[in-house]
Amino acid sequence: MTQHYSDSNLKIFALNSNRPLAEKIAEHVGVELGKLSVDRFSDGEIQINIEESVRGDNVYVIQSTSAPVNDNLMELLIMVDALRRASAKTINVVMPYYGYARQDRKARSREPITAKLVANMLQNSGVDRVIALDLHAAQIQGFFDIPVDHLMGAPLLAEYFIREGVADDAVVISPDHGGVTRARALAEFLKSPIAIIDKRRPRANVAQIMNIIGNVKGKKCIMIDDMIDTAGTITLGAQALIDAGAKEVYASCTHAVLSGPAIERLDKSPIKEVVVTDSIKLPAEKQIKKIKQVSVAPLIADAIKRINENRPVSPLFKRVFQSAELEK
Repeated sequence: MTQHYSDSNLKIFALNSNRPLAEKIAEHVGVELGKLSVDRFSDGEIQINIEESVRGDNVYVIQSTSAPVNDNLMELLIMVDALRRASAKTINVVMPYYGYARQDRKARSREPITAKLVANMLQNSGVDRVIALDLHAAQIQGFFDIPVDHLMGAPLLAEYFIREGVADDAVVISPDHGGVTRARALAEFLKSPIAIIDKRRPRANVAQIMNIIGNVKGKKCIMIDDMIDTAGTITLGAQALIDAGAKEVYASCTHAVLSGPAIERLDKSPIKEVVVTDSIKLPAEKQIKKIKQVSVAPLIADAIKRINENRPVSPLFKRVFQSAELEK
C-alpha cells in the first residue's frame, strides 16, 4: 500500500505525453494525481481546465516533450500559464524527455538553437524550476536562469544489468567519442572497463569504417547512449562489436525515441537486449521482446520529495539506485 505524503501543499499533475509514468511517480511520492481536463476545440486548439484549487501549492507538472513534440510542448506551456494565473506558489516542470535537445548549438550557418528557444519559452511562461533526465547536451542547463535539476539514468540502467548478471565480465561501449562521459558513468557503477567505437567516413556516400578502441573479444558489451532514435548508429556498432569478437551485445539508453525504421533495425540486429527507461511512453507496436523497460518513477519521485523538503538531490547520483538505501 502506498504511504500517503504528509505535505498537502504538494500537487502533481499529468498532461498527455506519458500518463502511466506520472501515475507511478505520484504513487511513489504518495499523492493522488491532480484533477484536470485537456480537451481540443474543433480547430485543434488545446484547452486545459484545472479542476481543483492550486492556490499557494508547490505544483509539479509531468510532461515529456516527445512525439508529437509540438503538441506536447504547447500543452505544457498552456498548463504553466493556467497554474500561474491560478496563484500556484511554485511551478516545477518535470521533463523526463526534453524535446529539441539535439538543436543545442549552431552547427551550420543560419541555424536556430531551438533547445535555447524552448528554455526561453518555459521561463517566460512562468516556470520556477525544471527537473530533467539525461539531457542530450549538459550545457542545456545553462540555457535557463532558473534552477535545473539534471537527473541521470545510468544508476537505473546499472541496477538492471547487475540484477540480471550482465555486469560480470562486461565492457561498457560508447558508440562515438561524444558519449565517453556517459559510458564512463555507467562503467563506474558496473566496475567495468570502457571501449569506444571510432567511426570514420572516408568520403561522401561511402559506408562508415568502424574501429574499436579497447578490448571486447569474448566480453559482454553494453552500449550506452542518451537516446536511440532511428537505431542506425547502435545497430551498426553492435555488428562491429560482434565482428571484433564480442560474446554478447546489449544496448541501453534513457530515451527510447525509436522513430522510422528503429524497431525493424533492432529486431534484425545481433543485439541481445535493448534496455530503456519509460521516460517516453512506448506504444504497443514498439514493445518487441528485445526491449526491456526500467522505470524512472522512483528516481523522479525521490527528487520531487527532496526538492519539496529542501533536501539535497546529489545523493541520487552517487550509487546504483535503490530508493530505500539512499543516504539522507
